[in-house]
Amino acid sequence: MTLAQTGALSRAWTTTDFDFDLPPELIAQHPAAERSASRLLDGRRTPPTDRIFRDLPELLQRGDLLVFNDTQVVKARLFGAKPTGGRLELLVERVLSDREVVAHMKVSKKPAAGTVLNMAPGPDGQAAFTATLLGRWPDADGPLFRLRLSDEPYALMQRHGRVPLPPYIAHDDTAEDERRYQTVFARHPGAVAAPTAALHFDEGVLAALQERGVQRASVTLHVGAGTFQPVKGEDIGAHRMHSEWYRIPPQTLAALERTRRAGGRVLAVGTTTVRTLESWAATGRTEGETDLFITPGFTFRVVDLMITNFHLPRSTLMMLVSAFAGYEHVMSLYRHAIERRYRFFSYGDAMLLQRHPD
Repeated sequence: MTLAQTGALSRAWTTTDFDFDLPPELIAQHPAAERSASRLLDGRRTPPTDRIFRDLPELLQRGDLLVFNDTQVVKARLFGAKPTGGRLELLVERVLSDREVVAHMKVSKKPAAGTVLNMAPGPDGQAAFTATLLGRWPDADGPLFRLRLSDEPYALMQRHGRVPLPPYIAHDDTAEDERRYQTVFARHPGAVAAPTAALHFDEGVLAALQERGVQRASVTLHVGAGTFQPVKGEDIGAHRMHSEWYRIPPQTLAALERTRRAGGRVLAVGTTTVRTLESWAATGRTEGETDLFITPGFTFRVVDLMITNFHLPRSTLMMLVSAFAGYEHVMSLYRHAIERRYRFFSYGDAMLLQRHPD
């Protein structure tokens, strides 16, 4: 059994069920001036309440446990050229061993295995490093490419890479993006997309949560570019999720156990944290790959509350939040958010959801 098969469908849901009309001007192109100054829609009950994110601590209880994804976004966009001079772009999806990486490649004509690519050329045309194309990944027909870099991958990305902003953000990355498309508690490099619900937390909110008696724990899931992959076709049961690596440390398992024994609630910060915790609950594995696809009808075993941003129409993340808080309720929250001019997607506003009764 793959994890993708564990999100049972309670009816014949279609992609259209998760569609909505979003005015383009509501797609946030830049973060709020202050992280915690974003708006927060308290959607735990009807009607919802419009708040500011820094209000979050007063909405929680002593003994609650917040679980964050502490992945760190790497500067995964790399530019270069083929030996023939044709330009290309790599988006590093993950780092393997022995200087090898797996990447998406944007180029007019794909080069053959064995080709040495000249990366990050300077004004004089000299490459800063090279990338040797080893083949497709994960197999000969795979959509990604395996390459061996001429130096340590993380160091090369930090030195020569660009911030991998989502496709709906229309500007090139800036110094502001390098700082703000990253959480304040990012620790483990490996993500090519930020766990965006956590972008709203700053030191002031974290201190207020601690004073309130709300506990903190962390997991790691390296978010891949597949998070932006659309669901193709109408039958969502035919969709296969991209695979991402996760880890839950022993201290987080202990915190989860203490919280349950004390009658506290588990609040997941973001959909990536939800998928990590529920993947562990489904398999018992604290580390590995997950392709968990959560759709309405899924039985949640760990998460009681969730903080999340507003997601793309027809996306797997819309399906996840609908499974968590109830389809009709979530769609009504989105209508409210559009009417009240909330900001959407990665740099947008957030909402607080409660798990729908089974």
